[in-house]
Amino acid sequence: MTGSKHFSDNQFTLKEVFQNLGEWFSFFLSQWKILILAGIIGLGLGALVSKFKKPVFHAETSFVLEEGEGGGIGQMSGLASLVGVNLGSLGSTSGLFQGDNIMELYRSDRMLGETLLSEFNESQLLIERFVEFQELDEKWASKVDFSSLDFSITRENFTVTQDSVVKEVSKLIRENQLSVSKPDRKLSIIQVSISSKDEHFAKAFNEKLVEKVNSFYLETKTKKTGENLTILQTQADSVRVILDESIGAFASATDRVPNANPLLSSANVESRKRQIDVQATGAVYQEIVKNLEIAKVNHRNNSPLIQIIDSPRLPLNRSEIRLVKGMVLGVIIMGLLVIFGLYFHRLYQKHVQES
Repeated sequence: MTGSKHFSDNQFTLKEVFQNLGEWFSFFLSQWKILILAGIIGLGLGALVSKFKKPVFHAETSFVLEEGEGGGIGQMSGLASLVGVNLGSLGSTSGLFQGDNIMELYRSDRMLGETLLSEFNESQLLIERFVEFQELDEKWASKVDFSSLDFSITRENFTVTQDSVVKEVSKLIRENQLSVSKPDRKLSIIQVSISSKDEHFAKAFNEKLVEKVNSFYLETKTKKTGENLTILQTQADSVRVILDESIGAFASATDRVPNANPLLSSANVESRKRQIDVQATGAVYQEIVKNLEIAKVNHRNNSPLIQIIDSPRLPLNRSEIRLVKGMVLGVIIMGLLVIFGLYFHRLYQKHVQES
C-alpha cells in the first residue's frame, strides 16, 4: 500500500493522518466476521459470569464518636498526693485513640481475632462459618486439617496452627472485606463496612466487631481515671475507719475522767490527745471525700459518647453483575481485546514485509 506509513517519520501531514485512519477503519471492517464472533463469545462469557458469580452483601454500621471532656483539677488540694494518688491524670484525656487511631483499632489482629472467635449461632463460630462458605478447608487442605481444630477452647490453649489460621483469616478480612472510613473528615461519624458473599456472616461479623471494638475503646479510655477513682475510694474508706476509731478512743478517754479537777491539767492530757486525733483525721477525711467527688465528675466527663446511627438490617445491600450488564461488559471487553490483537498483528506483518 502506498502512503500507508505507520507514522515512523518525524513529520507527517494532516492528509496522511486521515489516510491512515481510513485504512485502519477499512481493515477492521474487513475483519467483521472475527469481530462478530468475538461479540458472540463476549455475550456468552458475560452471561456466564453474571449467572455464576455470587452477589456480594454489604453490612454497614455508622456511629458518632464524641470524645469525653475531662475537667480541670485545680480545685483539688495536694493532700491526696500524700497518700499516693496521682490526681494529675483525672482530668486529662488519653491520646491513644484520638483522631483516626480508633479506625486502626478496627483493623487490628486482636479485634478481628476476638470477633472471629465469637459465636455465629449455637453450633458454630464466626471463623468456622467463614471457613465453610469460603471453602478454605479445601483450599488449605494440604496445609491445615480443619477437622482436628477446635476453636471453641480458650485462646491461651491454641496451638500454633490455630493461631496461624486465625491470623490468616483476619488478614483476608482486613484486606478484602473490611472497610473503615469517615464519610466526612470534618465530622466525628465513623462507618464500618463488611462485604461478604454470605449475607448472615456479614451482618453478624459487623455487629460483633463494632461491639467489641467500642467496648474495648470505652474501657481503655476510662481506665486511668477509673483506677484513680478506685484508689481514692479505698483511701476514703481507710481514713473513715481510722476516724471512727479515733472518735471511740476520745470518748473512752473522756469517760475515764468524767469530772476532772480543773486545777490538775495532767488529767485532761489523754482526752486532748484523742481530740486532736479526731480533728486531724476528720480534716484528712473531709479533703479526700471532696477530691473523691471531683474525681467522680471527671471520670464521667472523660467517658466518650458512642452513639450508633445505622446498623445492618436484613436484607443487606448487595452488589452483583446482572445479566444485561454482564453481556454488555462481555461484548465490550472481548471486542477491545480482539481489536488490539488485530492491530498488533497487522503491525507485525507490515514490519516483517518492510524488513
